[in-house]
Amino acid sequence: MKLTSNEHIIKWVDEMTALCRPDEVVWIDGSEEQLEELRRVAMSTGEMIKLNEEKLPGCYLHRSDVNDVARVEGRTFICSKRQEDAGPTNNWMDPAEMYAKLYEIYDGSMKGRAMYVIPYSMGVVGSDFAKYGIELTDSIYVVLSMAIMTRIGMPILNELGDSADYIKGLHSKAELDPEKRYIVHFPEDNTIMSVNSGYGGNVLLGKKCFALRIASVLGRDEDWMAEHMLILGVENPQGEIRYVCGAFPSACGKTNLAMLIPPEAYREKGWKCWTVGDDIAWLRIGADGRLWAVNPENGFFGVAPGTSNKSNPNALAATKKNTIFTNVVHNLDDNTVWWEGMDKNPPRNAESWKGEKWDCTDGSKGAHPNSRFTAPAANCPCISPEFEGKTGVPISAIIFGGRRAKTAPLVYQSRDWDHGVFVGSIMASETTAAAVGQVGVVRRDPMAMRPFCGYNMGDYWQHWIDMGNKLSDPPKIFNVNWFRTDDEGNFLWPGFGDNLRVVEWILGRCFGEKDAVETEIGFEPKPGDINLEGTDVSPETLAEILSVDKELWLEECKGIREYYAQFGERLPEVLAKELEKLETALK
Repeated sequence: MKLTSNEHIIKWVDEMTALCRPDEVVWIDGSEEQLEELRRVAMSTGEMIKLNEEKLPGCYLHRSDVNDVARVEGRTFICSKRQEDAGPTNNWMDPAEMYAKLYEIYDGSMKGRAMYVIPYSMGVVGSDFAKYGIELTDSIYVVLSMAIMTRIGMPILNELGDSADYIKGLHSKAELDPEKRYIVHFPEDNTIMSVNSGYGGNVLLGKKCFALRIASVLGRDEDWMAEHMLILGVENPQGEIRYVCGAFPSACGKTNLAMLIPPEAYREKGWKCWTVGDDIAWLRIGADGRLWAVNPENGFFGVAPGTSNKSNPNALAATKKNTIFTNVVHNLDDNTVWWEGMDKNPPRNAESWKGEKWDCTDGSKGAHPNSRFTAPAANCPCISPEFEGKTGVPISAIIFGGRRAKTAPLVYQSRDWDHGVFVGSIMASETTAAAVGQVGVVRRDPMAMRPFCGYNMGDYWQHWIDMGNKLSDPPKIFNVNWFRTDDEGNFLWPGFGDNLRVVEWILGRCFGEKDAVETEIGFEPKPGDINLEGTDVSPETLAEILSVDKELWLEECKGIREYYAQFGERLPEVLAKELEKLETALK
């Protein structure tokens, strides 16, 4: 039964049904009864395994195909009409050619299966920030995950009414053939198509596909920003809550910062931290000339390995109910889950992420390095009271961060907005398991958006510069690096909760409460400006991790110049000038 009379939606669903030829079409109304029935079906087919109801109520284990465990950047395309609009950092194909290729793969791909029609909202339904989508899929895992990650069902169809203003998404597992696996975005058509994958990052189309790749184009056209950023509220002992956004490539401490727990000495004084978002921020200019941010998601799609009571107790707590775990260890003794880094007690009677008998003593990994949990944000103990707010939160600081052993200091502040855009554009970090490819290679990842920008990165930087010109009270921009090491490779900064010490200085700078010294690369704290009380960090070590090695930075400038070259005339002149200024200062 169709749940809407919206002719635009019905026509498109009918066309995709004729193409994919499912046995039935099921419209998702978002009711608990319907979701419970889908869980029952998924258990009967083995798509989901129900976990221990006492220890993990409402939780399920899901396994993706062994050839389908991460985002596939090589198979991800931006199909704008003109190749130069996709830019040098995106894969491109002519839209007509790509549609023809995809339609051939989709042809009959859902035979013997149901097609589920999922109406969903990115952002609080009915708010000024909200954008709506319809995802068609033949995967119950996708339906149940979208029910966690987004707001789904009838409220969205009611809000859409007769409007054609929604993002179309078609997903089919097809045959899970990696040679015919495509994740494709048609920004001019507001359409996303994903085929031959079952892995969350490729198939939960509201996440990176809509909320970043398509939304970045919408933001450019409508004067707002879709960014790969956490949103954190920091409450000081006076009860003031100040908000920051932060962009970090994977494995650079993003989730830990989003769910930060203040060090004991700070907690005793009344400091608190509030999670508004852990991954994506949509930012608009408020009537007051400030940037206001919302998290368009409704859940967390977090990397499981390394998440523990020590590293991130809030993230672990969020997974204790109504969570879907993907590609982790199944503990058969008590029907729970485990992963590397959770604790030091791996289960003795267990199955690996592949569903095979696993022996924790043979040195093999039980959970896939990119195994995941899909958990409701409402479960998080530090979720912000503003999480369901319709207006967003005002942003005082934007923090960029990467993983650099020697180059970047612990923290520095840009001189102004344009210089801050430069700082974001030169971000570099070491690769991790979240993307298929080599691990440990340093690559440029501007604003942590390289895999997620839906158009030419040069135009994206220009959009940042333009947005700054429209802000009468822009956030201040900073760069952090928690990963400076000594010559033996040991980290010099404790990280985790102690990162609040740096954020305290950052917010102090935003509100005129903290001092700084100017260096060749920007403003840095005076050694006494970072509170080291209760740490093992000596003032000498702090001075070392704040030091700027001019030779290394001149080398860095060569890499930046090389990277910039690929953008040709699309590189904003402002950034070319900032690079020249930096080189001059260093020489």
